[in-house]
Amino acid sequence: MKLYTKTGDKGQTSLIGGRVDKDDIRVEAYGTIDEVNSFIGQAIAELDTTIFPDIIGELETIQHELFDCGGDLSNVSKNRVLKLKEDSILFLENRIDQYIQEAPPLEKFILPGGSKPSASIHIARTITRRAERHVVSLLKADSDTPVTALQYLNRLSDYLFAISRVINFRLEISDVEYIRSANVFSSKKKGQSNHNE
Repeated sequence: MKLYTKTGDKGQTSLIGGRVDKDDIRVEAYGTIDEVNSFIGQAIAELDTTIFPDIIGELETIQHELFDCGGDLSNVSKNRVLKLKEDSILFLENRIDQYIQEAPPLEKFILPGGSKPSASIHIARTITRRAERHVVSLLKADSDTPVTALQYLNRLSDYLFAISRVINFRLEISDVEYIRSANVFSSKKKGQSNHNE
């Protein structure tokens, strides 16, 4: 098969059950999810398999789920069957709770960085937030958009924040604290994420 089709040369792309302009908010949403997937792949390549077998396995599963999520958003057919399930959201919540207990208590805002794989995860996290914003816009334009996609991305950004801290912790590298931050989390639950909306 050929890698190029030339069918998009006039600025449109195919959906499952339709066709839209390449700058359509739906394409922005699932295209941004593809960006997230790419940076997660980069992080996996940077992680030591002997230190992070659990996180690597989870990230590989997440890559498939992100593909499912993008596929659900690109499917506008009348008889679509959604691939992304609520179980995936519940799994992320469980893992977030576990990783929050493993990392040191969070007291101040932190900056992306520390180790290289942690920095890659932070990039994936911020792009996940952008994907989430695009899905919110898509929901406003099309109320039939699967809400599971929005919920999954919301949890995923928290999960990525949690593992970014665990990665640094296991590598014995300190998080980079924002130097002008007060102890904003000292009165909250131990290790609470500062990206939990």
